[in-house]
Amino acid sequence: MSTNVEATQEEIDKLRVGDRSPGLAQLALTLAALMDGPDGSTAKANAARELRAVIEDLRKLAPVSEERDRVDELAMKRGGGRTRARRA
Repeated sequence: MSTNVEATQEEIDKLRVGDRSPGLAQLALTLAALMDGPDGSTAKANAARELRAVIEDLRKLAPVSEERDRVDELAMKRGGGRTRARRA
């Protein structure tokens, strides 16, 4: 099992937002370190809530992925089919 710091760093890398917002990325890592630390459950709950909010903000800053999934492919086919039908 990975630590919260490792998982958070992995997410930051996956989202490619470390360079876009280094301060927010560092804040996320600091909060994750608090989660891994020996502090009590109240402190960890507060850190978890804040970490969730920071990760949400980082996700908003992430560049749009160019990867397509099956839903995207179906939508393109469906849209293309409707366009062809209108032209005919």
